[in-house]
Amino acid sequence: MLNDPYKALGLSKTATADEIKKAYRKLVRTSHPDLHPDDAGAEARFKAISAAYDVLKDPETRARYDAGEIDGLGAEQPRRQYYRDFAGDAENRYQQRRGAGPEADPADIFAEILRNRARGGQGFGGGFGDQGFSAAGQDARYALEVPFLDAVRGAETPITLPDGNALSVKIPAGTEDGQTLRLRGKGMPGFGGGPAGDALITIRVQPHAVFRRESDDILLTLPITLDEAVLGGKVTAPTIAGPVGLTIPPGASSGRILRLRGRGVARAGGKAGDQKVELKIVVPSEPDASLRDFLTEWRKTHSSDPRADLMKGAGL
Repeated sequence: MLNDPYKALGLSKTATADEIKKAYRKLVRTSHPDLHPDDAGAEARFKAISAAYDVLKDPETRARYDAGEIDGLGAEQPRRQYYRDFAGDAENRYQQRRGAGPEADPADIFAEILRNRARGGQGFGGGFGDQGFSAAGQDARYALEVPFLDAVRGAETPITLPDGNALSVKIPAGTEDGQTLRLRGKGMPGFGGGPAGDALITIRVQPHAVFRRESDDILLTLPITLDEAVLGGKVTAPTIAGPVGLTIPPGASSGRILRLRGRGVARAGGKAGDQKVELKIVVPSEPDASLRDFLTEWRKTHSSDPRADLMKGAGL
């Protein structure tokens, strides 16, 4: 058995962590005694590469070996090495004891299974063989287009997954474009009894022909007639919850914003936004003769210039 872990893995001392992992994976497949039962030297080679990998895969242990503090077998700290493999950092130590986790690399899982079988275990990680190998399934990601009104009002829509299974997705009221919904346990199945992953569904909200959204407010451009603008009046305006009455004040100009309070997006447990109505005066493309004659006479006695302040502000 080689005492130089670098030579055991066929690497130089400048090898990167990724190169060490790749070399170990390759040698597992070419040297494991279960995969090569007729190779008398497979077991010895496999023990050597396993010991070498134990030393080099951990940057701290590798640094101690490079500094001459431990030998090439790393025999002085098996408990610490074992703990680092399967406890991880403080945030995920208990999750790692349970299985490989949703982000585990399948190639690493395969190599670890073979190594533990060679040690006489059955599961993922020495010392847990009696529990069997288990790993959480990976998360599955999907994109879903939903109509504008379904996103702001909330809805439930069925989708068909690539495997043919149907799934009902609840769209919460106030869902925004690009928001991701998580469906627990609806992802890829786990391994060895491990929990299934989650389904992550990114929502794409389709644009609406009339409504626009600004945070929790709904924006609407409302056409009004010339006489409604001058005289005022009561008109009907659409909202995301249905039509409502809206009073146009006399003398309203295009661009004026009227506010319908509480007629915007209502999130669960939150205060509803407003609907902002921008007025737009629409003149008939072919005014009748009486209107034309009236405005002609009106212009003679009214010299108001609505652009005076604009020109002054422009410095002209």
